[in-house]
Amino acid sequence: MIENPSREEMGKMLKKSKRIAVVGLSNNPERTSYMVSKAMQDSGYEIIPVNPAVSEVLGVKAVKALKDIEGHVDIVNVFRRSEFLPEIAKEFAEIDADIFWAQLGVENEEAYNFLKEKGYTVIMNRCIKVEHALTK
Repeated sequence: MIENPSREEMGKMLKKSKRIAVVGLSNNPERTSYMVSKAMQDSGYEIIPVNPAVSEVLGVKAVKALKDIEGHVDIVNVFRRSEFLPEIAKEFAEIDADIFWAQLGVENEEAYNFLKEKGYTVIMNRCIKVEHALTK
């Protein structure tokens, strides 16, 4: 069963975090991933687009995969369909980021269990922008 941290805990995590890698970030301003990431960027977070299909989003050069990111990542925010989460969770574990965050409507028990067994913080089916707004 998927259990998320409390809203208060999520707020503390967001206050501590600075770099968010966004898997599946679209360069289409009408897509949710773009709107949410822009709001987070406007709130002072460094956004790293992870999408092999685009070269740049929000003025930042995109990378093809999580392993292509230089330096530490605080949060990996995922905008991909739920069935892709196990594969993304394995990539996440390889880069040793702090928090695996699957957006609203995205969750996968296999990925959740894999990451929790490794001791990672996992949040699923929550919108990072909403949580950030609620904890300001």
